[in-house]
Amino acid sequence: MTSTPPRDEPVFRSGGHGDGKVAALVAWALYILSIPSANILVLVGLVVAYAGRSSATGLALEHLNAQIRLFWSVFWWTIACWIAIAVSVVASVILIGIPFLIVFALLWFLISVWFTVKSIFGLINLLGDRAP
Repeated sequence: MTSTPPRDEPVFRSGGHGDGKVAALVAWALYILSIPSANILVLVGLVVAYAGRSSATGLALEHLNAQIRLFWSVFWWTIACWIAIAVSVVASVILIGIPFLIVFALLWFLISVWFTVKSIFGLINLLGDRAP
């Protein structure tokens, strides 16, 4: 009779202290990489945050919830900016929309920068075991 030697593989169990922390780290990293990836990785980060939320506990769950809230708030503000930009482009035909076009384009840019900075601070807080 042959016995198999014990394996040195990790055992994954839910309910531990760090549950969901890896998902939160990955989601923050994907959020930070949103600008170089033309915002494609933000969608992947959102999926990771939603998927990781079901098994997360404690601080990791707070970070995952903060990531989801951050995405949706920035998403709706970006949609509003793009609508305002489109209206400004149409109004630019009669030259009244040019100042509004500049303002809304700048606002859109600032929202993108704010999203990235907020994501960086979120990652730093998660690594330091602090709330988002």
